[in-house]
Amino acid sequence: MNRLGRSGVEVGPLGFGAAGIGNLYTPMDDEQAYEAVRAAWERGIRYFDTAPHYGLGLSERRLGAALRAHDRAAYTVSTKVGRRLEPADGTGDDLANGFAVPADHRRVWDFSADGVRRTLEASLDRLGLDRVDVVYLHDPDDHAEQAFREGYPALEKLRSEGVVGAIGAGMNQTEMLTRFVRDTDVDVVLCAGRYTLLDQSAAAELLPEAAARGVAVVIGGAFNSGLLADPTPESTYNYTRAPEELLDRALRMKAVAGRHGITLRAAALAYCAAHPAVASVLAGARSAAEVHDCAEQFATPVPAAFWRELRDTGLLPPEEPS
Repeated sequence: MNRLGRSGVEVGPLGFGAAGIGNLYTPMDDEQAYEAVRAAWERGIRYFDTAPHYGLGLSERRLGAALRAHDRAAYTVSTKVGRRLEPADGTGDDLANGFAVPADHRRVWDFSADGVRRTLEASLDRLGLDRVDVVYLHDPDDHAEQAFREGYPALEKLRSEGVVGAIGAGMNQTEMLTRFVRDTDVDVVLCAGRYTLLDQSAAAELLPEAAARGVAVVIGGAFNSGLLADPTPESTYNYTRAPEELLDRALRMKAVAGRHGITLRAAALAYCAAHPAVASVLAGARSAAEVHDCAEQFATPVPAAFWRELRDTGLLPPEEPS
């Protein structure tokens, strides 16, 4: 287990990303979601990450229901604030935001102190919990002033009150996360898609700063939304159709992996976990089979010769992996 900064919160090296069980892209039933969480538990995963954004609260409700049978002290849950949910009387679905759920709520960007508390209270209600272990400011890209001026101090107060154990920010970029590491007292940052086999931008400043300051890093998006899981012309990269150049790189990496007797998925997960600043890698899964596969790939040793070949052929920078 790895500690998140100076907090007492610990996470395992592999975590469960719960966006999928919020009906990401396509619907699933409650039983399939339950089986995915149960499979994670069976594989020893004890860190679960969710958010109100994921399926307009559906992910939180399903995750809470699936974990209800387990001792609360035995697992770690993180959720997020910044998108407050309000009831809506609109019709249709939420597919424009990526989730196959009815559009019965709307998201309101709100990083105010009051908004942070209200959002967290609603999350606790959906989860059926009296506390969560970690709270992240969720995607404050276009709301930096309010996030730093109001949202972060609100989280700091919740931490000092013992309402949450660890606080941080979760984003798909590195610049603002680096600012959080340098300018605040966060315990952890969640960096999605910016430290992968195809994108090493977090290695420039974020990861070294976090390591130097004792801030933990959780990595999401190890497969860059699908391309590194199974590269095909239909694969997605950052949730859109993968550019031809990146598809070619991913296919070349897959070929190298095959020559060394491993899968590209195993290499992608191992790469994310290798940096000393990284406390956990979140694997998003929609089914028990996907969970079992991720756990097996994560446990697969990746030979040093594989990394050497990637560097020698220019598929990874000369200094990567660390």
